[in-house]
Amino acid sequence: MKMKLSSNKLAKAIMLGLALTIVSGGAAVAMVAQHMKQPRIEADKSLPAGDMSRGADNFYKSNKVDAHKVTFHNSYNMKVAGNLFVPKNLDKSKKHSAIIVGHPMGAVKEQSANLYAQKMADKGYVTISFDMSFWGDSEGEPRNSVSPDIYADDFSAAVDFLDTLSYVDRENIGVIGICGSGSFAISEAKIDPRMKAIATVSMYDMGSVSRNALHHSQTLEQRKQVMADAAHQRDIEYAGGQREYTSGTPEKIDEKSSPIAKEFYDFYRTSRGSANTTTHPTLTSNVKFMNFYPFNDIETISPRPLLFIAGTEAHSLEFSEDAYAKAAEPKELYLVPNAGHVDLYDRTDVIPFDKLTEFFNKYLNKK
Repeated sequence: MKMKLSSNKLAKAIMLGLALTIVSGGAAVAMVAQHMKQPRIEADKSLPAGDMSRGADNFYKSNKVDAHKVTFHNSYNMKVAGNLFVPKNLDKSKKHSAIIVGHPMGAVKEQSANLYAQKMADKGYVTISFDMSFWGDSEGEPRNSVSPDIYADDFSAAVDFLDTLSYVDRENIGVIGICGSGSFAISEAKIDPRMKAIATVSMYDMGSVSRNALHHSQTLEQRKQVMADAAHQRDIEYAGGQREYTSGTPEKIDEKSSPIAKEFYDFYRTSRGSANTTTHPTLTSNVKFMNFYPFNDIETISPRPLLFIAGTEAHSLEFSEDAYAKAAEPKELYLVPNAGHVDLYDRTDVIPFDKLTEFFNKYLNKK
């Protein structure tokens, strides 16, 4: 069964693809984010041990590819930081298909995206993972700001960068969007036909979940209160007050914590997946998602193919199902048995890399 929060509680799962926005008595509870440090590229053994079952391997390092730190600029002239992965045996005298990988909302490329990018590079693709603007090593102030338009543009910026590489076939560039990045990738693919094949994994519609919460459990009155709180915080910060942060994975959990909070905590706050990230966006900018409608006109992506991958037990499954229903052919909804939302971040025994390879081999002219 999919996890749901009790309907008799005001606590609503306004998910940011990674954790909960807590609504208590109609007022958003802001949390102060920890200082942003350089993203960690390996497990921190000083943290609590996470559940490493089913091949959890977030910090996977392939010995089959060469990794390069790269930067490129989006159309807002903001520097985006990425990792380029090139198969060691790649014949650079020829042109090859490439895949862009976007990380979960509030995460960094070192969380899930690098894993996917390297695994697909192991299959022979040139791949790139990147930090969304305002996060990780990418530019953007204030840090942790929400701007779905800029997040989406970062995907096109990655295409711009790949187009400059002599060994990349610019006519065969695909995209993988994990969690919140799935909705950003779809949003941008609607207006950038250079993205030839789009796959999402454990996708979150960041607009719908912010407006309605999971399973449409948030009332209009609660939504308006969230917006009022953000507007009030703008006044505070403009007058010189302290910046506040919201949602994101909780810093602590206990026996009363929801199953979803525990699921995210096990990845983001343990040695399994922690990468020195706060996961908490700014309170004032978080409401920008209220105006984000990534699935509007999704059918216009056709005839370019869409693949939606989700776990049968994922609390986020509703978003992949919604996108699939609205999309035009060719499209596919691929369900992973007994998998939850976060399972598809890093559990290599569960993530269907063979399905992703089959999809891109079919729709990209892999050479």
